[in-house]
Amino acid sequence: MVHATVESATGRRSISKSRRWAGRIIGGWLVLFLAFDAAVKVLQLNVAVEGTTRLGYPAHLVVILGIVELVCLVAYVVPRMSIAGAILLTGYLGGATATQVRVENPWFILPVALGGLMWAALWLRDPGVGWLLFERSDNPSW
Repeated sequence: MVHATVESATGRRSISKSRRWAGRIIGGWLVLFLAFDAAVKVLQLNVAVEGTTRLGYPAHLVVILGIVELVCLVAYVVPRMSIAGAILLTGYLGGATATQVRVENPWFILPVALGGLMWAALWLRDPGVGWLLFERSDNPSW
């Protein structure tokens, strides 16, 4: 198996090419899905306006929601900002989950799954993410 050394937030770590590509593929599909969702909102297509008002939000918020989603997504795509973007998208998807739960829509699990896939793709591409999420320090600085 071929390994590549990457510079992550926690230092140099080695990951396989297949792992990195798996992360890129999962992340790519996720980015395409979220970009399509944001574009539908920014363009104020009927499906987005109707869906948003059905959830109890005013129609004038559709464009704002699309722009917020797009900004978070751009941050996720930029390698140096990917962790910050993932955190922002987690908040955005958390709001989507809460909205779906409030209206008792069984599809509330979709934003949860998207968030899980987003973090999994980031972890596959950057081993530093695993260190940030799962490693424990014997001497925490905080």
